[in-house]
Amino acid sequence: MSSESLHEDAAKLGPEVIDQHRAIVSLMEELEAVDWYNQRAKATDNPELRAILEHNRDEEKEHAAMALEWLRRSDPTLSQHLKTFLFTAGPITGIEATMEDNGGSAASSGDGSLGIGSLKSAKAEVSK
Repeated sequence: MSSESLHEDAAKLGPEVIDQHRAIVSLMEELEAVDWYNQRAKATDNPELRAILEHNRDEEKEHAAMALEWLRRSDPTLSQHLKTFLFTAGPITGIEATMEDNGGSAASSGDGSLGIGSLKSAKAEVSK
């Protein structure tokens, strides 16, 4: 691994931090590839080439998801944030506001809820 991409001495970081760095850099590269393929697919007038580029783009999305899942499993704080914000409805910033109203905790009660129940009614109002 190139030490140029590390901000600290690799000898002081330890294997866990180095592996997390590898996964983060890989995730960044996969998302960058998604962006490149997406732009190329949009720019071409050739439908066959577009289909290939879109296929390649979607493969990169799969790779990004795999790297993100590894990071989630390796980082409890990231895992909690992903559980709080992913696959939710309503305004994303509303979830954060609800967390702040609950003292920074995603759970507002001991029932295992993420404390975003109030957003369900807000979503229903927006959907009408």
